[in-house]
Amino acid sequence: MPLLRDVRDEALRKGFSRRTASAYASWVRRFVVFHDTVHPRELGTDEVRSFLVALAVQRRSSSSTRNQALSALRFLYREVLQEVPDGLDELARARRDQVLPVVLSRDEVGRVLDQVPTARQLPVRLLYGSGLRLGECLALRLKDVDLAGGRIHVRAGKGKKDRITVLPSSLRAALQGQLQAVLALHDQDLARGGGTVALPGAMRHKAPSRARDPGWQWLFPATRRYTDAATGERRRHHLHPSVLQRVVRRAVQRAGVLKAATCHTFRHSFATHLVEEGVDIRTIQSLLGHADLRTTMIYTHVATDRLASIRSPVDRLTSIAPLQPLASSALLDKP
Repeated sequence: MPLLRDVRDEALRKGFSRRTASAYASWVRRFVVFHDTVHPRELGTDEVRSFLVALAVQRRSSSSTRNQALSALRFLYREVLQEVPDGLDELARARRDQVLPVVLSRDEVGRVLDQVPTARQLPVRLLYGSGLRLGECLALRLKDVDLAGGRIHVRAGKGKKDRITVLPSSLRAALQGQLQAVLALHDQDLARGGGTVALPGAMRHKAPSRARDPGWQWLFPATRRYTDAATGERRRHHLHPSVLQRVVRRAVQRAGVLKAATCHTFRHSFATHLVEEGVDIRTIQSLLGHADLRTTMIYTHVATDRLASIRSPVDRLTSIAPLQPLASSALLDKP
């Protein structure tokens, strides 16, 4: 559909990430389908409102999902069609859900990590040890790892922002081994007529030779190469996110952790555990790359050290008999 291509291209031209551009195009498609494929020029604010209501009532979508849909449709009318219906800008955004993040205790983190296969231990440990998002971890290149300085340079993270985060000292030896292994793989790829990687932004045009530089190689390369459709080069991409997502999901199950933990849970746990250790909240904000301190402050609400000194009123009762564990048979339905 030409309209979806225009949405995607305009979002990329405006500097949005490919992920956001694809999401906006997807929302426009869903909006058009919802209204029986009527072109958006023939629709208006009332149709946008009914679409958002359907997301809330029928789909029970979260507030963040509905807000992204509204942003996509505002972008469509304002930037692509350049015809903003009356009242569109007055549509209120959904009130954000006040949901606390899932956080693992240190013991739970250790149990989960013990279930991760050896070949995937390093990237998963970096998620927790450096507070990285999954995409940030997989997008690391060799030049982004500063072993001597004990830091990791995250480039073009969420919101296209760079930041510096901590490199765990316990992972330095493993990272050194990973660097050497990637360099050996890169030499092998070069010998077979490959050895290139995708470059960011305008660099692919201004300095295409950098695609073969050792420093620009992915820290966690994929096991297979692919042929780039535009250049015909044999390239190697980084690991696909689904690889680590599947690994972590299985590790959580095998560890017997009942929390709905994902790869992103390690980032939440990293921040919460730093709060419990007394690290300055501004420092944590910088390590996480949050633009707003209020986003970082949420981890003060899940830090367990605040609760450790609180004695529940039920613990002070002395006039009741001790509660006995419930027999498992009592939970079964009676015939």
